Amino acid sequence: MSGHSKWSTIKHKKAVEDSKRGAAFTKIAKKIQIAAKKGNSGDPGMNPFLRTVLDEAHSLSMPSENVRRAIDKALGGGGGSEVEEIVYEAYGPGGVGLLITSATDNRNRTGGEIKSIIDKADGSLGSPGSVSYLKHINPVVPMITLTGDVLSRCLALIEALENHDDVVEVWTNLNYE
Repeated sequence: MSGHSKWSTIKHKKAVEDSKRGAAFTKIAKKIQIAAKKGNSGDPGMNPFLRTVLDEAHSLSMPSENVRRAIDKALGGGGGSEVEEIVYEAYGPGGVGLLITSATDNRNRTGGEIKSIIDKADGSLGSPGSVSYLKHINPVVPMITLTGDVLSRCLALIEALENHDDVVEVWTNLNYE
């Protein structure tokens, strides 16, 4: 009889999956808060930003209670600290441009953490407007192709930024071919 071993195996897999889902729900909740604030409405029919993010939340099977709580918090009814959207512009290894969108309740903490991640990868924060061209879908955006060690360091930097709790999205002009 190995019933206890079977549950032991299942619970470890379930813990990993639940952890990943929880992290995804946290990021989506921050996106919902920003979208509700940006559109000044918790009604997806009146707020196209919110409707787009809600579609993403539904695709991840996010519970409707979590969605409602995020909307209420954004519109001032949920209590707690206020989440704001901050965009960081940076350069990674090889001169790759990075546009980092974050949602945070503590601007100073997040700024320091993102700066630390970028510094460890031999990157640097850019001035406002230095890489904002990345967010616009434009066929003229110059793509950078890297190889070898520089490519692996740049990919590690992008992964570290995407794994940060407060980072919502990372745009880059790195050519992955």
